[in-house]
Amino acid sequence: MTDHTRSSSASDRPEFLPVGGEPGWGPPSGPQPPLGVHGAGQGWAPPTPYPGLLPGGPPSAGPMAPPRARAGLPALLALVIALIAGGVASVGTWLLTRPPTGTDPGYSLTLPAAGSTARPPDTVAGVAAKVLPSVVSLEVRGNSEAGTGSGFVIKGGYIVTNNHVAAVSGQGGEIKIRFNDGNSSSARIVGRDPNSDLAVVKPDGKVTAPELPLGNSDSVVVGDPVIAIGSPLGLAGTVTTGIVSSLNRPVEAGGSTGSDYALINAIQTDAAINPGNSGGPLVNAAGEVIGVNSAIAAVGGSPALGQQTGSIGLGFAIPVNHVRRITQELITTGVARTSRIGITIDQAYQGEGVRIATGTESGEPPVTPGGPAAEAGLAPGDVILEVDGKPVGGSRELVVTIRSKAPGDKVTIRFQHEGQTKTATVTVGAAPVPAVRPS
Repeated sequence: MTDHTRSSSASDRPEFLPVGGEPGWGPPSGPQPPLGVHGAGQGWAPPTPYPGLLPGGPPSAGPMAPPRARAGLPALLALVIALIAGGVASVGTWLLTRPPTGTDPGYSLTLPAAGSTARPPDTVAGVAAKVLPSVVSLEVRGNSEAGTGSGFVIKGGYIVTNNHVAAVSGQGGEIKIRFNDGNSSSARIVGRDPNSDLAVVKPDGKVTAPELPLGNSDSVVVGDPVIAIGSPLGLAGTVTTGIVSSLNRPVEAGGSTGSDYALINAIQTDAAINPGNSGGPLVNAAGEVIGVNSAIAAVGGSPALGQQTGSIGLGFAIPVNHVRRITQELITTGVARTSRIGITIDQAYQGEGVRIATGTESGEPPVTPGGPAAEAGLAPGDVILEVDGKPVGGSRELVVTIRSKAPGDKVTIRFQHEGQTKTATVTVGAAPVPAVRPS
């Protein structure tokens, strides 16, 4: 064979070595003759023949010793065959004795390493752990209907929720509060306000859950992270997260008609909110309430027809600064004031801004004599263009903007009067206070 690893000076003649390296076949010790010359007198003798072989003659009668390689090869083949046979036998035995179902009774997985459920307080999990003990679910039953909702504990053990949740109990109904720790209590309505879709209830038993701090919704900006917590579809203690996706959305909440109809100047969020989240808190990254979850935009179902609707990433919450004022009034007086400036809106107007009606509608004058708008110089037929520097795009936007203010607040209104643009400062008033509703 040719050895390609030799140096270029090596002979190209194949080297045939005895198998096993028998004695007498070593290289000559002296100078070698040229290739093909093997005569005597060159200082080395021909190799010694195997015993029993004579030069030029037949084999001798003596026994011939086979080379060691010839003795080892059959042994090697026998070993390989034995190993293969043993392996085949082992596999066959396993196939015949394995459990028929393919299970392995001796199989086990490594146990997990010790872990911790503690999370940093500024993470979603950390905020949720802080807020969850203060969030409750409500089970409300009336004479002809029942429902569920959410709420949260504030100072004094009062619970804030939506009016459309509490109103189901009507007169003579019942409300049951279920706390995050599993305890429950009956409750009564302290006060509710359909115009803002807010209500306050008080448990009959002692409240040990911590109060939830109220934040400042005026400092909320689009893009802020938020967490919604409540009982969607009756699943208490559900946590979802997202961001503030818009502000000052004029949204209908509560019932669609009559006394349960409400317009709110809402915080919009993409945190998943579903039926049953109503009344639960929308909190910021510090665990402070910035809104009360109240409404969702939904497609593909009609609640009026009994069809369930779900989140499509458009949820709406009542800003907490409005919640703070209404809640305090409900606790102290049982009713809440609705802010107004004393005008009737022309709903048929299609132009820029919002036009004040020119005649009496439903028994109401276009501008209430002696009311806030009249005192500021607004007149029937005037068109309101801006409130506090923000354009007014429609009647609903004007209503929620004014309702978001507290009675006594001052707003700057830019309007058109007989073709001239004017500016007036209006002190927000309040609608007549309704009679206290029994709980």
